[in-house]
Amino acid sequence: MSLSPLCPCGSGLRRLNCCEASPGALRPTEAIRHLTPLIERATQALRTGAAGVAERLAIDILELAPGQTGALAVLYEVRKASGPASAVEALIRRLVSLDPNNYWAINEITLLMLGKGSLAEAETHARNAVRVAPEAPQSHNLMGMVLTEARRPQVGEYHYRQVVALSGARDPILLANLAWNLKTQGRMEEARALYQEAARSGPPVMQTLLGWARMEEADRHFDAANEALDRADAIAPENPSILLARAVLLGRMRRHEDALAVLDRVAALSHDGSLGPNELLEKGRLLDQMGRFDDAWAAFADGKRKAREMTGYAYMAEHAQQLAGRMKGFFTAGRLRTLPRGTRRADIAQPLFILGFPRSGTTLVEQSLSAHPRINAGDELPMITEIADLMPRLFESPLTYPEALAELWMGDRREGLDTLRDHYFDKARQLGVLRPGAAWFTDKMPLNETHLGLIGLIFPASPMVHVLRHPLDVVLSVFSNHLTHGFFCAYSLESIAQHMVLVHDLVAHYRAQMALRYLPVRYEDIVERQEESVRGMLDFAGEPFDPACLQFHENRRYARTASYAQVTEKLYASSRFRYRDYLRHLEPVLPVLAPLIERLGYSV
Repeated sequence: MSLSPLCPCGSGLRRLNCCEASPGALRPTEAIRHLTPLIERATQALRTGAAGVAERLAIDILELAPGQTGALAVLYEVRKASGPASAVEALIRRLVSLDPNNYWAINEITLLMLGKGSLAEAETHARNAVRVAPEAPQSHNLMGMVLTEARRPQVGEYHYRQVVALSGARDPILLANLAWNLKTQGRMEEARALYQEAARSGPPVMQTLLGWARMEEADRHFDAANEALDRADAIAPENPSILLARAVLLGRMRRHEDALAVLDRVAALSHDGSLGPNELLEKGRLLDQMGRFDDAWAAFADGKRKAREMTGYAYMAEHAQQLAGRMKGFFTAGRLRTLPRGTRRADIAQPLFILGFPRSGTTLVEQSLSAHPRINAGDELPMITEIADLMPRLFESPLTYPEALAELWMGDRREGLDTLRDHYFDKARQLGVLRPGAAWFTDKMPLNETHLGLIGLIFPASPMVHVLRHPLDVVLSVFSNHLTHGFFCAYSLESIAQHMVLVHDLVAHYRAQMALRYLPVRYEDIVERQEESVRGMLDFAGEPFDPACLQFHENRRYARTASYAQVTEKLYASSRFRYRDYLRHLEPVLPVLAPLIERLGYSV
């Protein structure tokens, strides 16, 4: 009988003792006590730098006992140092599943998922770290890191401040992490003060200076950003992250040729002489601004290809279609006539929903409206999606969303929508978007229109401003940026177009089946007739016109989206119909988008 082949994950173990191991293959501890001396030898070899010896011993142990956690930890450390990434992930996942309260392993998998961009899973493990060790500063530091990256920095700030309280120290790295958190909240002066304190508290740290430079670039202090990058470069000359930040800064300063030269240097320093996905997309945007459209497209396409290869992400088409089908099946006029509606709370600011596909102009609209004294910017709020996920548990329903809304027909669930409403407001309060004196706060989570029916049930009186833009312009802009919204549709040209059609079809269904306080606004109209468009949106919300809304570029609020740089500039006509310069490259999706283009009143 031949041995099974090695596992394709690259661990060095056989398949049947690795990723294809059955639960029965995990030997009980009592049966493997004789392996303890070997585990101790492997651990000691690892400590003394004898990685080869540690690897051989760990593999020998795991072939006999695939569930031996000590050997798994040794082999994980070896693969973490030398790869491949697939083996690193497979080993730490197995270790956490076998020993779910292993604090070190929880930390490791959290950091791995955070680095990979799998924020939802990273948050799951970070929360477990806090449960396992609630008084450990590192637990709260992990939560702060994850929540900051997951666009919930207000809650992340709490955990960073818990680190300070628990440790009793103001570590420079922690100060820099907290500074970045405050930067994402738009609290630039507080962030700047923390970066300054971090720089004074110890030897200069490259990552601290890099974060400081990015903060200054976002706050439009280009000289200060350049100075911080110079200091970072003195510590880590020709570091790729520093070089990319330099290229972004030079692009903001309109020094496009210099920025491209920096990216060429990044490529020259790489192991294969090429750029990574983020650098390629930045190069494409620079080339676009220089009018080199074919070269820009080549960079965008190469960046998306590399992103697919590196992450393994692809559009979840079947999942998206199933969800849309279930929404259409549940939200019908007959059923909606029998469902209650949420009531309005008079004691609190109300949400003003800004809907739209990513890169359609929603940030421009939010910057304009939030310049009004009675409208606060909430940014991309996650609560509607959270409510959809939590609804079955909140309603004690055996059904999933949207079918769980059928519980509203029960006598003890007639006020269920108000329960969901209050959950939404509790989260809004935690996120700090309920500014005193404001009548409204914006919620512009991309693709919230997928849940338009749910929003209309919970908040029937809230205005919904749907920003429309020429579909080809939207596809082009999404293709030129790294985005994960919409079931990872942004990873290919075809899937962007496919998901856009799906979402617009779903919106048309909602509008046909239920009454909504809905206002479609065309991005092109905002550019061509700004005051008329802004007046129309404010009138729709029941607010008087304020001239400050026309000076959105003077709004010092930091927009936490890919559009943060564009909305610091005055309106410019070149943002309309950019697709014309790329039409031949967009031809593959024209058949998919043609009906939608016509339905929205556009042409090619």
